[in-house]
Amino acid sequence: MDVADFSFDLPAESIAQRPAPRGTARLMTLERGTGAVAHRSVADLPGLLRDGDVLVLNDTKVIPARLFGEDDAGHRTEFLLVARSPEARHVWDCLARPGRRVKPGRRFAFGLGLAATVLSLPGSGRYLLAFEGADLDEVLPRLGSAPLPPYIHRPEGRADERDRDDYQTVFAREPGAVAAPTAGLHLTEELLAAIRGRGVTLAPLTLHVGIGTFKPVKVDRVEEHVMDPESGVIPDATAEAVNRARSEGGRVVAVGTTSVRTLEASASRNGGRVLAGPFSTDLFLVPGSKFRVVDAMLTNFHLPRSTLLMLLCAFAGTANVLAAYREAVEHGYRFFSYGDAMFVS
Repeated sequence: MDVADFSFDLPAESIAQRPAPRGTARLMTLERGTGAVAHRSVADLPGLLRDGDVLVLNDTKVIPARLFGEDDAGHRTEFLLVARSPEARHVWDCLARPGRRVKPGRRFAFGLGLAATVLSLPGSGRYLLAFEGADLDEVLPRLGSAPLPPYIHRPEGRADERDRDDYQTVFAREPGAVAAPTAGLHLTEELLAAIRGRGVTLAPLTLHVGIGTFKPVKVDRVEEHVMDPESGVIPDATAEAVNRARSEGGRVVAVGTTSVRTLEASASRNGGRVLAGPFSTDLFLVPGSKFRVVDAMLTNFHLPRSTLLMLLCAFAGTANVLAAYREAVEHGYRFFSYGDAMFVS
């Protein structure tokens, strides 16, 4: 399968730089069986759900993972915290820009008494840093900024105070993500209350979104791309609600591709049932993959040639999705993390 099959033309002005007020974005609906689309608002979402549905939400919380440090020569380097070392809580796997300044033994100061020394270069553009001085977890909210994707432009590349709220879901609970589960950004407390009022069960799970979810596909063949593993937890109540809905004829509606991957990864290992507990997954859903759990999803409009677009094409059919995307461009929909949404059923 060629990666080029998932290309489409997208004008630069279609990439959203700020979100619409939460709960007011445009919503395209897409029927998987027919390819039919309709144009609505996210405010219409409660009316698209049914009594007995289970709405699965990813409650991961984005940490302010982007830091700027200076070396002894006063050179400024940007770091992105990717993952804490399982062996030592003060050691982090990071990305850095520009990477040429990051060498083993070099020390960087970040302010508020926080510093770090480069331990090693594990490869693939990653750097292992040991933090010292101030407690990183305590000062990170003041020193760090939201790790916005590169297609969202800010002065000096630093997220601002608006992003601190905009790039976090209202139901975020479990810190650990370095990217937002962006479909969830559309939901407000009022929308969630209206959804509950229709007899829909809200079921949280946690998948800490890592950089692998948004890693560019640099190969020509889909089969050659390797997903980075991501970790999370499925609570007992969520597993029970999902399995009950499946057995009683209710729909499982996933908010975002991260919720889809979490549910389908669990079901693929457990004979179609979702099991509670911690897990790690590198599941890559592409056309031809089998969906065992998810009946519908709320999602954003994704990048060309991305693994997220491939997942959506696997779910709804490549021809249907690309036709819907062309119509979205023609109708002025806004794309990517701060853009508009699709409801696919």
